[in-house]
Amino acid sequence: MASDGAAATPAKASPKKANLLDPHSIKHLLDETISDVVKSKGYAEDTRLGNWKLAMGAAVIAIALLAQFYPKKFPQNRDYTKEKDAIMFTHPPAGSFNSTGLVISSKLPRFSDMYTITIASADPQSISANKPVHFTKSVTKWFTKEGVLVEGLFWKDVERLIDDYNTERKGK
Repeated sequence: MASDGAAATPAKASPKKANLLDPHSIKHLLDETISDVVKSKGYAEDTRLGNWKLAMGAAVIAIALLAQFYPKKFPQNRDYTKEKDAIMFTHPPAGSFNSTGLVISSKLPRFSDMYTITIASADPQSISANKPVHFTKSVTKWFTKEGVLVEGLFWKDVERLIDDYNTERKGK
């Protein structure tokens, strides 16, 4: 990342490599790269949800311990996730007039090479919220035959999606 305000470009020091036969490895590498691109565009990561999940996890462990040693039945499990495919929540960029951050989510369906990235507002009810934007492309376009991520191409696609989201907002 450039510190002088110039557009950030992917690091050239060490290429990122994934096992092309493992879709989880591919998705993890692409998700991590998306986080890097979004952060380079000035969005700060919102870790409140992650911290909330940790606190909820600790509370659930305490309840599970209590349930283990208490003679009554434990209640049914419930799904407390805000967005199951979300890989990143952000705050608005510094100096922005926007009052809401982004929710970045991705999907790589089982037995498919089509990777979908979605960018939406963290607060859909906000006046500054915009319609979500989606981008779907085959992961084979971003990897070499050896499994090395062609990071420059992937960064351009993610940056273009972020720009599309921000352009849509200005066009309202």
